[in-house]
Amino acid sequence: MKEYLFSYGTLQLEQVQRSSFDRVLKGVPDILIGYKLKQVRIADPEVLATSDQEFHPIAIYTGKDEHQIKGVIFEITAEELLQADQYEVDDYQRIKASFLSGKQAWVYVQAYK
Repeated sequence: MKEYLFSYGTLQLEQVQRSSFDRVLKGVPDILIGYKLKQVRIADPEVLATSDQEFHPIAIYTGKDEHQIKGVIFEITAEELLQADQYEVDDYQRIKASFLSGKQAWVYVQAYK
């Protein structure tokens, strides 16, 4: 089954895709509306090693149309979606969202704790 995953951060990096999915993903640009970006410090050693970045972007919900995040919607498998869940740290939660194109896809946003 096909799944669609929007990335605005490190999942766009080839080394992260190869490490997480054993392949480079194909995707199309799109825009997430009603969110803005902040930075989150990553402490997970495996994620740090894979991304080579201590700070990752994180989408924060605002509900304001003028807040938009550019990224890419990738077509992946259900198994790969679970692999993406393993890559993301607890600061993120996966939700289904609608995008400027009208497409729906999964996206990792700030977790509400």
